[in-house]
Amino acid sequence: MPRTFSSFFIGGFECSTHKLLDGKRLDLVRSTQHDTFALQDYLRLKEQGIRVARDGLRWHIIEARSGEYDFSTLAPMVRAAQQSEVLVIWDLLHFGWPDHWDIFAADFPERFAAFVRNAAEWFKRNAGPPYWFTPVNEISWVAWAGGSAGCINPFATDKALEIKMQLVRCAVTAVRTVREIIPEAKFTSVDPIVHVVPTPGKPEEISIASQRNESKFEAWDMLYGRVSPELGGAQDLFDLIGVNFYPHNEWILSEEGQGFIRTDHPSYKPFRELLADVWARYQTPIYISETGTEDEERVPWMRYVCEEVAAAIESGIPIEGICIYPIVNHPGWVDDRHCYNGLWDYANERGEREIYEPLEAEIHRWQQVFDARDRDRLSAHAVEEAAAHEPTPHAAPDSRVMHLTGPLQGYKRATRKR
Repeated sequence: MPRTFSSFFIGGFECSTHKLLDGKRLDLVRSTQHDTFALQDYLRLKEQGIRVARDGLRWHIIEARSGEYDFSTLAPMVRAAQQSEVLVIWDLLHFGWPDHWDIFAADFPERFAAFVRNAAEWFKRNAGPPYWFTPVNEISWVAWAGGSAGCINPFATDKALEIKMQLVRCAVTAVRTVREIIPEAKFTSVDPIVHVVPTPGKPEEISIASQRNESKFEAWDMLYGRVSPELGGAQDLFDLIGVNFYPHNEWILSEEGQGFIRTDHPSYKPFRELLADVWARYQTPIYISETGTEDEERVPWMRYVCEEVAAAIESGIPIEGICIYPIVNHPGWVDDRHCYNGLWDYANERGEREIYEPLEAEIHRWQQVFDARDRDRLSAHAVEEAAAHEPTPHAAPDSRVMHLTGPLQGYKRATRKR
């Protein structure tokens, strides 16, 4: 089968733009200086054999004034991608929107569609094919964080379903809007994939955990028109499903937000099985749209994910790539701490970034496996060679729960200040 992308590994640049309870607006493209050093960043990817990236538009900057669209901050990044010959999958909405728009307003999807239409017209004039977009990043997580936990915009605690449905409307409208202007455009839908385990010795939690595990499919079911068809979802909207998977994506129900279970826990569900669930349900090719962790755990976690992806491919599941996310270290969302979770570190004044050599070496091993000529026929010897290194123990199960940008404990502290 032909490859979807020219490299199996993808570099994901953190591009969150949401607001926190204290009113702070995040802009990770700026705080990582990726906007300043986009060309160097894309060329660094290419030098490592990574020819695909995830990146994002910053709606709140592009439409700083209602109905006026200024793409001058996007233009250098698109030129840099073209110059470096790196394909970018562009997020159209990554957690944030302009202050002058209300996500609960009936016309919010129309406002987003107007932004998307102007963006599509700009891309058609200024960028060549192929065109890849993610309309809305992590609908389920935004619905939880902004509509249940109340720790990011719009800071609600009882509106999760309402937000989820509104963002599904936005995503569906965005796909159709872009395709009117760029018929050949391709789209991914990105959401976390999790697994919740009932507390040992509490059989009454079995059904609750089962419901929680089923709920991770709700946004995708809406996008595919299987639930709430009035939102406009359909089977043919997306070319790839993106699954986000981190070490904290599996936990015990009664310990939610306090810790996670390790890969060697008896109730841990292997990643290959979670991927099989997604494939069986939607029959859409998959890519790992985000994965990574911090500090010395980066290497063993990447090794685990790659081993599981290799096993999934061998079982016949079409996996089209793994996105290392984030690809460069960044300041924590809540406390601006230096998060060592990427392949490269902060940039100096010349745009140079120090590489984390252990992760670089691990990626190179797995490139020999996944970037083979016939990726659907993985070499068992190559897999064994890539995995034949002494593993490093994973973090303790009572370690702080991490989202890719910082501890959720930080959100809880912020929530209590409310």
